[in-house]
Amino acid sequence: MKKWQLNNKNIWIMLVLISGVLKSQTSTAPIVHQDKSKLLLARDSSLFLKLYQKMDEMQEGKKDRIYIAQMGGSHTQGGLWAEQLMNGFQGLGNYTGGGIYVFPFKIVRSNTPSFYRSFGIGKWKRCRSAISKELCNNLGVSGMAAITNDSVSSFGFKLLATSNPKSFNSLKVYHNFNSNFKMSLMDSTLKYQQIDFRENGYSEFVFENEIDSVLFKVLRLDTLQRDFVLRGMSAENRNRGFYYATLGVNGASTSSFLRCTEFQNDLKAIPPDMVIFCLGVNDTHDMNFTKERFIANYDSLVNQIKKVSPDCAFLFVTTTDNYIRRKTPNKRPIKAAEAAYELAEKHKGAVYDLYAVMGGYKSIYKWYRAGYASRDKVHFSGKGYRIIGTMMFDAIRRNYNYHSKLKK
Repeated sequence: MKKWQLNNKNIWIMLVLISGVLKSQTSTAPIVHQDKSKLLLARDSSLFLKLYQKMDEMQEGKKDRIYIAQMGGSHTQGGLWAEQLMNGFQGLGNYTGGGIYVFPFKIVRSNTPSFYRSFGIGKWKRCRSAISKELCNNLGVSGMAAITNDSVSSFGFKLLATSNPKSFNSLKVYHNFNSNFKMSLMDSTLKYQQIDFRENGYSEFVFENEIDSVLFKVLRLDTLQRDFVLRGMSAENRNRGFYYATLGVNGASTSSFLRCTEFQNDLKAIPPDMVIFCLGVNDTHDMNFTKERFIANYDSLVNQIKKVSPDCAFLFVTTTDNYIRRKTPNKRPIKAAEAAYELAEKHKGAVYDLYAVMGGYKSIYKWYRAGYASRDKVHFSGKGYRIIGTMMFDAIRRNYNYHSKLKK
């Protein structure tokens, strides 16, 4: 009996050890190349050093706001990647302030980022910079617009528990100023002041108290009207913190935001201190893709942003490995990665080589088999996006800590 108990114990220990080995094989270690997860600054790193100085000043209480924009396609619109970055930046100083950029995707039948909920009623039409047949003349920084001719419609959003900040007292609503429509708040108990900035293309609502949700009504006043066009919203509060603009459009490529006629005008209200570029997957799905055109499009985007924010720091994230139509491994991200390094040198920026972190060519298949990517071998699972976002922010944090005067 005693011998049986001893053997049973040994068997139990062996099972635990085997379980540990199997678990390690399904962990991120064999798939994610963590040694490649680092921020690589250009030889002239002056713009990033200025950004880090601003981050130091905010931690010292000398500065209240730093603006960051993440521009991309569906990887960005989904919000999980951005959520990890947003919470990481806010965690640097346990900040509760700053703000976020919001678009009511629900009313145009598209997916809303993970950290807020959008809603509304009425007949809305989608206008999207990524698709030529959905293009219109009034697109702004979000690359998307919601258009209505309805007699009565509404739009709104609510910040969720995963949002940081979780409340706001100021809201900029980007829209066309059409006298045939009246936009007003549905909640008559809210105390606020409305200021219209017609030349800048937005109305600002300053609330007496902080709130976490809002709903607007749009009333058509005349049957001989044209469209009411909504381009997005910027929610901010009084407390110190990072403002994070998630500017993602499903299907967007580097050329998409260049079609937005109000891009610079909208950006003036949220002048970025840093832009994280995550565009490239849709470019590399174009059979006519060339590295030269890819660089030229990025140059044009950077130059537009510099006109608004001359000291902006640019982080170029290399294009993720992907398959075309689920079956064909895509080699074009290799050239897109080369372009990212050239762009970083040209614009005094930095590179986060996500392509290398993933494992390079055909690596998305391994991520899919491990449960970190979707069946289409383009997008990631929720866990995959969280891994990317967490690792990427950790690389930014380490680089900041190395260059920070505060030397954490």
